[in-house]
Amino acid sequence: MSAGTYNLVIDQGSDFALDLVIKQAGTALNLTNYTGRAQLRTSVDASSASASFTVTKTNASEGALKMQLPAATSSGISAGEYVYDLEIYTSGDSIVKRIIQGTATITPEVTR
Repeated sequence: MSAGTYNLVIDQGSDFALDLVIKQAGTALNLTNYTGRAQLRTSVDASSASASFTVTKTNASEGALKMQLPAATSSGISAGEYVYDLEIYTSGDSIVKRIIQGTATITPEVTR
Protein backbone atom coordinates (compact mmCIF):
# COMPACT_ATOMS: atom_id res chain seq x y z
CA MET A 1 0.00 0.00 0.00
CA SER A 2 1.49 3.34 -0.99
CA ALA A 3 0.50 6.60 0.65
CA GLY A 4 -2.25 8.66 -0.92
CA THR A 5 -1.74 12.36 -1.58
CA TYR A 6 -4.32 14.77 -0.20
CA ASN A 7 -3.66 18.49 0.17
CA LEU A 8 -5.17 20.22 3.20
CA VAL A 9 -6.41 23.74 3.83
CA ILE A 10 -6.44 24.63 7.52
CA ASP A 11 -7.90 27.90 8.78
CA GLN A 12 -5.56 29.52 11.29
CA GLY A 13 -7.30 29.80 14.69
CA SER A 14 -9.93 27.15 13.85
CA ASP A 15 -10.38 23.52 14.78
CA PHE A 16 -9.43 21.11 11.99
CA ALA A 17 -10.46 17.46 11.65
CA LEU A 18 -10.16 14.89 8.89
CA ASP A 19 -11.98 11.54 9.11
CA LEU A 20 -10.42 8.63 7.23
CA VAL A 21 -11.27 5.01 6.56
CA ILE A 22 -8.21 2.96 5.67
CA LYS A 23 -8.70 0.12 3.23
CA GLN A 24 -6.27 -2.40 1.86
CA ALA A 25 -7.27 -4.25 -1.33
CA GLY A 26 -10.80 -2.86 -0.91
CA THR A 27 -11.27 -4.17 2.63
CA ALA A 28 -11.13 -2.08 5.82
CA LEU A 29 -7.79 -2.46 7.58
CA ASN A 30 -8.26 -3.51 11.21
CA LEU A 31 -6.41 -0.86 13.22
CA THR A 32 -6.68 -2.59 16.61
CA ASN A 33 -2.91 -3.13 16.90
CA TYR A 34 -1.96 0.22 15.35
CA THR A 35 -1.43 3.73 16.67
CA GLY A 36 -1.42 6.86 14.51
CA ARG A 37 0.91 9.86 14.32
CA ALA A 38 0.98 12.89 12.05
CA GLN A 39 3.12 16.01 11.87
CA LEU A 40 3.16 19.34 10.07
CA ARG A 41 6.55 20.76 9.00
CA THR A 42 7.76 23.74 6.99
CA SER A 43 9.55 21.32 4.63
CA VAL A 44 10.40 17.63 4.44
CA ASP A 45 13.93 18.56 5.61
CA ALA A 46 12.82 20.66 8.62
CA SER A 47 14.46 19.38 11.81
CA SER A 48 11.41 20.01 13.98
CA ALA A 49 7.66 19.83 13.56
CA SER A 50 5.58 23.00 13.40
CA ALA A 51 2.71 21.03 14.96
CA SER A 52 1.60 17.50 15.68
CA PHE A 53 -1.89 16.33 14.86
CA THR A 54 -3.84 14.21 17.32
CA VAL A 55 -4.72 10.87 15.70
CA THR A 56 -7.47 8.75 17.25
CA LYS A 57 -9.11 5.53 16.17
CA THR A 58 -12.86 6.07 15.85
CA ASN A 59 -13.71 2.49 14.80
CA ALA A 60 -10.60 0.30 14.83
CA SER A 61 -12.18 -2.81 13.32
CA GLU A 62 -13.56 -0.78 10.41
CA GLY A 63 -10.29 1.09 9.74
CA ALA A 64 -11.66 4.47 10.84
CA LEU A 65 -9.54 7.19 12.39
CA LYS A 66 -9.55 10.95 12.85
CA MET A 67 -6.68 13.40 12.45
CA GLN A 68 -7.23 16.64 14.40
CA LEU A 69 -5.58 19.98 15.09
CA PRO A 70 -7.26 22.15 17.75
CA ALA A 71 -7.82 25.88 17.33
CA ALA A 72 -5.34 26.61 20.12
CA THR A 73 -2.62 24.94 18.04
CA SER A 74 -3.58 26.27 14.60
CA SER A 75 -3.66 29.83 15.94
CA GLY A 76 0.04 29.56 16.80
CA ILE A 77 1.10 28.43 13.32
CA SER A 78 2.16 31.11 10.85
CA ALA A 79 0.08 31.34 7.68
CA GLY A 80 1.74 29.65 4.71
CA GLU A 81 2.39 26.33 3.04
CA TYR A 82 3.62 23.28 4.94
CA VAL A 83 3.98 19.54 4.36
CA TYR A 84 2.44 16.76 6.44
CA ASP A 85 1.99 13.04 6.58
CA LEU A 86 0.06 10.51 8.63
CA GLU A 87 1.48 7.15 9.63
CA ILE A 88 0.11 4.16 11.47
CA TYR A 89 2.50 1.95 13.39
CA THR A 90 2.64 -1.03 15.72
CA SER A 91 4.49 -1.40 19.02
CA GLY A 92 8.19 -0.72 18.69
CA ASP A 93 7.66 0.53 15.13
CA SER A 94 7.85 -3.09 13.93
CA ILE A 95 5.35 -2.11 11.21
CA VAL A 96 5.06 1.47 9.94
CA LYS A 97 2.73 2.47 7.09
CA ARG A 98 2.44 5.98 5.69
CA ILE A 99 -1.25 6.42 4.90
CA ILE A 100 -1.59 9.93 3.52
CA GLN A 101 0.69 12.87 2.70
CA GLY A 102 0.64 16.24 1.02
CA THR A 103 0.77 19.96 1.52
CA ALA A 104 -1.14 21.86 4.16
CA THR A 105 -1.97 25.49 3.53
CA ILE A 106 -2.61 27.53 6.68
CA THR A 107 -4.90 30.43 5.75
CA PRO A 108 -4.50 33.58 7.85
CA GLU A 109 -6.99 34.44 10.56
CA VAL A 110 -8.41 37.97 10.51
CA THR A 111 -10.79 37.93 13.48
CA ARG A 112 -8.96 37.42 16.78
